[in-house]
Order: sequence, then C-alpha cells, then structure tokens
Amino acid sequence: MKITGIEITHHRLPLDPPFHASWDSKPRTSFDATIVRVTTDEGVTGYGSGDTMTGFAGHERLFIGEDPMAIERHYRILSNIQFHYGRCWPLDLALWDLAGKITGQPVWKLLGGLSNKVAAYASSGTLRKPEELAEAAEAYLGQGFKALKIRFHRGDWRADIKALEAVRGRVGHKLDLMVDCNQGWRMSWDAYAPWSLKDAVPVARELERLGVYWMEEPLHRSDREGMRRLREMVDVRIAGGEMTRELYEFRDLIRDGCLDVLQPDAALVGGITGLRRVAAMAHENNLVFTPHTWTNGMGVAANVHLTAGLADAPFVEFPYDPPEWSLPRRDFMMTEPLAVGSDGMITLSDAPGMGYALDEKVLEKTRIG
Repeated sequence: MKITGIEITHHRLPLDPPFHASWDSKPRTSFDATIVRVTTDEGVTGYGSGDTMTGFAGHERLFIGEDPMAIERHYRILSNIQFHYGRCWPLDLALWDLAGKITGQPVWKLLGGLSNKVAAYASSGTLRKPEELAEAAEAYLGQGFKALKIRFHRGDWRADIKALEAVRGRVGHKLDLMVDCNQGWRMSWDAYAPWSLKDAVPVARELERLGVYWMEEPLHRSDREGMRRLREMVDVRIAGGEMTRELYEFRDLIRDGCLDVLQPDAALVGGITGLRRVAAMAHENNLVFTPHTWTNGMGVAANVHLTAGLADAPFVEFPYDPPEWSLPRRDFMMTEPLAVGSDGMITLSDAPGMGYALDEKVLEKTRIG
C-alpha cells in the first residue's frame, strides 16, 4: 500500500454568542478547524485535525508514494518540517488513524492496549462569578465528572481564589480541582507580563490550603529555574508543557526537576509518535502524563487514545464549558461528538483507527480554504 494523496482543508464555524476564553483578551466570534486527509492506493483514508499545518504546502511529495505504515520515518520528516517551518502534527494523527484502519485495530490497541478508557476532567474555559462557577461545578458533578479545571485570569489573583473557594464550598472534595494560571504564553496581540516566582508563591500557598491537585503554568515557559524552585517550595503539583515545541525540551524539563505534570498535546506537539516517547519519560521519572487537548473533538480523541493505550494518567482533559463552549461547537466537524459517560469516563471503542467520522456536509458549509 502506498500514500497517494494528502489533502488539507480549513473550516470556520461562526460563534454567536462569542466564546470569552479566559486566556484571550478578545472575544472569539468564530472557531477554526483544519482537517487533514491521507489517502492510499487501496482506497483507505486517515483523518487528523489540530494545528493549522502552516508551512506544509509543497512537502506532500515527501510522503506520497511511501508506505503509510512507516510512521517512524514520517515522524522524522515532520520533525524536520517543524524545524524549518510550522507544526504539522495533525498529519501524524491522520497516519495513526490510517494505520488503525489498515490493521483493523483501534489506535489505543496499536499503542499498547493498556486500557480502552480514561477518566475525564472537565476543562472550563470562561471566567464566571464565584456563585455561577459553584453552580457550574455542581452541574459537572451531576454529569459524572470527578475532576474540574478552573481558570485564573480575573486581574487580581485574590478574586480567582474567591471563585475557587466558592466551588470548594459548594461541592466539597467530591471533585478534584485543578487551576490553570495561564502564565506560560500569551496570544499574539497581548503584551502584559507573566507572574514572577514571588508572584506565584502566595497563590500556590492558597491552592495548597484549598487542596488543589495541580497548579498549571504558574510562570512563563522559559522560567525553568523559577518552576524548579516553586516545585521545591510548595506541595501542590506544578503542571505545564502544552505548547512546548521540541521533545528534547521535555527531557530537559524532567532532568531539571521543573514539573510534576507533563501536558503536551499530540495535535500541537510531536503527534502521537513523538508524545509516546514523552509518556515513557514521564513514567520512568514517576511524573504524571496527561495531555492538553484544547483543539477540537478529533484532537481530544487522539490524545485519549494515546493516554488510554499507553499511560497511567489519573485523568485526561475534556474541554467543556457550556453554553459558550459546548460539544456541538467543539466537535462541529464530526458526525458524533466525543462524549463522557455518566461514570466520568471516556470509553473508546474497538472501531479501527481513531473511531471518529467526519460530517462532510457541515465541513462543506464551513469551508474557507
């Protein structure tokens, strides 16, 4: 079997009302998705989605005519492309979907078959008032979630703590709570400074008091010494790495003792092929591996296959904050949204590949390129 074509399309779903993401100073009035299709001479097609595939145009020739199952070879070429151009890892996800369809196996089994399910944590995206956030937490609990991630970005961290206290007061310890400080990176139009170590320490102390499971991105991504020192000073786990570009950076973050929780996203960093290496490094160093998943349902599915099949993660991120960030919005490109069961688990089927299908009618309506 040979690869005969790679097609990349871009799609845009209007959002009305807008989505007010906590990490973005501009309301989001639309949601974009990039779809990658890899076809073969035997009529089998694999699908992937995630980053925009910027810089990939013109490199199709490096894959066409090659064996689709030569995934390690393809990973090396994609690594070269990333170095010179952009992050094109959705192609890796499409190749894994294709490999599963070729072999008749779900991707989680191809990766090791450790499990077909993983617990999900609800990953909120908006900044609600304390009482409204407490009500939302109660709703998450009622839907079966066992854990919830709360966003800090209200201008004054003391206001963030009040929102967290409201949640803990409402649901007690029935939910594991995580906090995302979003200090590791900024949107391209935002120029305000991240926290320093001295800024982060009093926040971490409050999170300890409230029994928070992890503190995510408390410092800028380059402040490795600050992360190491913070990790030594406090008991709350320090998490990060969602936008880290190179796998060797995870090696160095582990070596330098910067993180307790590693959060790369297969749709943005390394693909499944690269991140299975990071999952192994995390396991060998007694660290938590649980991917970031804020792309779309196809990206979430890819990260769930990786986590369930290979890693002993306590839970995996499930972006979900209705009504602004609902499953129909997040997964508009799929015939069926990826859902969480009443037991709080994402259960993967034995369907070959990733187990998702594209909604071609919706994709045709939303196509922008």
